[in-house]
Amino acid sequence: MSTVEVQGIEGLKALQGKEIGPSEWREVTQKDIDTFADLTGDHQWIHTDVERAKKESPFGTTVAHGNLTLSLIDGLRIELLKSTGFKLGVNYGWNKVASCAGSLGLQNSSHREVVEVEEVAGGWFQIVTRFKLEVEGNEKPACVADSVGRALPE
Repeated sequence: MSTVEVQGIEGLKALQGKEIGPSEWREVTQKDIDTFADLTGDHQWIHTDVERAKKESPFGTTVAHGNLTLSLIDGLRIELLKSTGFKLGVNYGWNKVASCAGSLGLQNSSHREVVEVEEVAGGWFQIVTRFKLEVEGNEKPACVADSVGRALPE
């Protein structure tokens, strides 16, 4: 695992265009997928019916919900970057999300890249960070997404 520590906005700006990672592997189990299905009410068979997915799915197994895969970023982001010099940081949304289809197995945030840091109203800064999650043994990433956050310096 590769954790980078930065101080304040200048530290984040210095990271622009640089790759950080990978994080530790995290396993996504069928229980995780079923729990997410219960929370969201999305029980589509491709996620929750193991036997049917073996027979009918082009993947040969169940797959994690796209939003579950996207949600994994929140836990993995903390492993990759520790920042100080802020009163508060908040999730502001997502700009781009592509290929957000996970599967059972080990996933990791292979890297995190600060794409943009800009000042916005009220002393806040907006930070766009690109994340790529991979599934062990797959060539294509499970998800590539640009996270938008806002940070208020101390």
